[in-house]
Amino acid sequence: MILSASHAAIAQAAQALRDGQLVGLPTETVYGLAANATDDQAVAKIFVAKGRPDDHPLIVHVASVDQVPLFAAQVPEFAQALMAAFWPGPLTLILPRHPGVATASAGGQDSIGLRCPSHPVAQAVLQACLPLGVLGVSAPSANRFGRVSPTSAAHVQSELGPELLILDGGDCDVGIESTIIDCTRGEAVLLRPGHITRAQIETACGRAVLDKDALASSAPRASGTLESHYAPRAKVRLLSATEIAHKLKALGPHANNLGVWSAVQPETGSGVLWRAQPPSAEQAAHDLFSVLRDLDARGVTQIWVQLPPDTPEWEGVRDRLQRAAA
Repeated sequence: MILSASHAAIAQAAQALRDGQLVGLPTETVYGLAANATDDQAVAKIFVAKGRPDDHPLIVHVASVDQVPLFAAQVPEFAQALMAAFWPGPLTLILPRHPGVATASAGGQDSIGLRCPSHPVAQAVLQACLPLGVLGVSAPSANRFGRVSPTSAAHVQSELGPELLILDGGDCDVGIESTIIDCTRGEAVLLRPGHITRAQIETACGRAVLDKDALASSAPRASGTLESHYAPRAKVRLLSATEIAHKLKALGPHANNLGVWSAVQPETGSGVLWRAQPPSAEQAAHDLFSVLRDLDARGVTQIWVQLPPDTPEWEGVRDRLQRAAA
């Protein structure tokens, strides 16, 4: 059931989390499927509901930096600087984990991903959870594993059914998942790009951001880093604007059951659904998953996407598109 995020509904959600149940929770990035992070049986329900492998770790959402020492055994100075700069906000930090804490959420690793969301409803739920002994919630995207992430309460219900308690916090502002930085190897290592850019991270922590294959030691597993992810049912193809125009011209009247997300409307027939790709990376990130879901719902078999510029501000959108098309 979808509930407006009233004080009563927030209290109901916090109690449900205390009782080991799952809750659909809005964040500024995407909607999450939340469970008490320190209750391994409750966390196991997330893996079942999503069809997610239980060795694929989850991100733990906390109310503030005050909860970090409860989960993390060590917080490097550069990680502290990133928390000060970007929390609450769409940044996840991978940190060494206390043994025996949030074991199921960690997916068998000795590290844990922590994030402090800025969405007011998520914050209200996390604050309401603290007096109940729920010190953080594990909350991957509230969709079937590998599919398109939800950015509205209706998306969550369509994915996971009417029985789930879902708090409606409106459409997500950011629209793609958080930037993930690995802080376990002595350097800031980018595992997943997002709304917060490399340049912003480097400025905040005063050091270069490395790619995950730049160090000899292997990167920890993290959410949303599989080659194929965020995929609709339709086949996604990434093309330049010129390629889209040429291929549509070649198909002519035979272009059917086709969705196109591009910056400029191409000449198309009635069998093509066009959606406008915004000129700004921020707005494109906000729209991305909604566009993919909408075209999927309309029964297209292929979605042609104009690949955005290969520039820093578009890195998060390009990452999601490349995984969707893998």
